[in-house]
Amino acid sequence: MSDVAEQRKRDGWAWPEERSGPPTRAGRIAGVLFPLLFLMYLVAPVSQVFDEPHRGVVRFVVVAVVVVYAAIYLAIAVPDNWYPRWVRIVAVVVMLGCGVTLAVILGPDDLVYMTYVIAVTLIQMPPMFGLIIGLGVTATLLIGTAIADGAPDLNSASILVVLTIALFGTRQVIISNAELRAARDEIGALAVAEERARMARDLHDVLGHSLTTITVKAGLARRILESSSDSGRAIDELRDVEHLSRTALSEVRATVSGYRTASLPAELVGARAALQAAEITADLPHAVDNVPAELQEPFAYVLREGVTNVIRHSGAQRCEVRLGQSWIEVRDDGSGCDGARAAGHGLAGLAERLAQVGGSLSAGPAPAGGFVVRAVVGA
Repeated sequence: MSDVAEQRKRDGWAWPEERSGPPTRAGRIAGVLFPLLFLMYLVAPVSQVFDEPHRGVVRFVVVAVVVVYAAIYLAIAVPDNWYPRWVRIVAVVVMLGCGVTLAVILGPDDLVYMTYVIAVTLIQMPPMFGLIIGLGVTATLLIGTAIADGAPDLNSASILVVLTIALFGTRQVIISNAELRAARDEIGALAVAEERARMARDLHDVLGHSLTTITVKAGLARRILESSSDSGRAIDELRDVEHLSRTALSEVRATVSGYRTASLPAELVGARAALQAAEITADLPHAVDNVPAELQEPFAYVLREGVTNVIRHSGAQRCEVRLGQSWIEVRDDGSGCDGARAAGHGLAGLAERLAQVGGSLSAGPAPAGGFVVRAVVGA
């Protein structure tokens, strides 16, 4: 919804179009009973025209007007029935004509029966229209009774004022509740989308790195077994594959439950083993003491994704990782930038993680060749 529409809604000039949801059985019953109960007051003008000396044609007109007035009120007063705008406008105009007719025939004090058209306007049209009509009818009743009777009918005027203000306030509460429901639904949708994004990001980080390392180690074990040069080393590599598979399964379970965290020291150990299995020379830090505790987890994800990309895409012979108090850099001497490295889901996920701690990510070809991923927080 545009800002103008939102402002009109707050100001009371918006047309009610939305339904609050399927009505309950009790709501449908109440929606019919309440209008029917209020119709009992329209018996008064019919009794009045027969109690006073009026011609038959006048009595017929009054009865016909009351019937039309009541029929329109019953058809359009239920808030769950939203008619086209032109139908609502015509209905309100006809009801206004009925109310004025009763006042002309029976006297200005009968303008009190305009409560029905005021109620319909406040329910089916912009609330400000109903407020204007209500106050206008009240002023007309006071002036008309003062002229005709010599004194304004304050009792009837007070009924009109109280009804108008009460229904206007109720309509504004309904609008506010509808806005709250819409905001609640939007918040719920955003929460679901955020959780899906977290799941996709975490599963990518977990499975991407783990499966890459498992693939590299399984390939290494296969090559060793094919050459039959060192079956003991092949068995060690297969043990690592088994351990990595179990670890990946545990991490997936922790990711699904939302309790998974990454450890920078553990990621350094895993990166060293993965690079060694891929026969890539690893130049990694031996300690992470200079990295603040609150940055170790996001930097662990940067290290994991950077090393995974080096193994999968770079064709590099060497990988360097450098750490500072507020930055981490993963650099290789591989083939530079390609589509898989520059625009992958992993880098997008890293950028989102770093944004949560006020950091930024850059990734691209290094001036001296190769590829560099650099994350900086607070710079």
